[in-house]
Amino acid sequence: MENQETRRASLDLMQRAEIAVITNIAPDGYPHSRAIFNLRSRQQYPQLAHLFEGHDEDLMVYFGTNTSSHKVAQLRRDPRVSVYYCLPGQFHGMMLVGDIQVLDDRQIARALWVDGWERYYPQGPTDPDFTVMQLYPKYARGWYRAAGFELHFDGGTHDES
Repeated sequence: MENQETRRASLDLMQRAEIAVITNIAPDGYPHSRAIFNLRSRQQYPQLAHLFEGHDEDLMVYFGTNTSSHKVAQLRRDPRVSVYYCLPGQFHGMMLVGDIQVLDDRQIARALWVDGWERYYPQGPTDPDFTVMQLYPKYARGWYRAAGFELHFDGGTHDES
C-alpha cells in the first residue's frame, strides 16, 4: 500500500515520535540497535524543523552523535542502517532503510546544534567529538491503519551540490 495519505502519515510519525532507533550491522555480523535523538520531532526540536523543509517526499534525516562512538566506527565500515520510528499506542510504526553518511561538515553541525548538548560535546558544535550523520532512505516499511505499507524513494543517493 502506497499513497499520499500513507506518506503524510509517515511524515507525521517522524515528526511526533519521541525517539528513533538506529540499527546497523556490527563487525561481528549481528545487528546493533540503539536509541538516538529524533531531530525531526517538532515537539522536542521545533528550532530544527526548517532543516527538513523540502524533504517531505524523500524523508531525509539527520542525526548527531559522538565521533568516538562504536556506532560511527561501525558505520564508516558498513553504512547500511535501518531507523525505526513508532507511536506504540497508535500501532503506527515505520522503518527507513538505506546507507547513512557520516558527514564532516561544521556548517551542518552548527545548524543542528541544540542548546544543552554541551554536556555531551563541551566544545559546542565545533567539538571534534560531535558528528553529524545523514540518511536518504532507499525505502520505508511500516504499519498504519491496520495494514502494512511500503514507500520507495529514488535509490537513497543525492547530490546536494
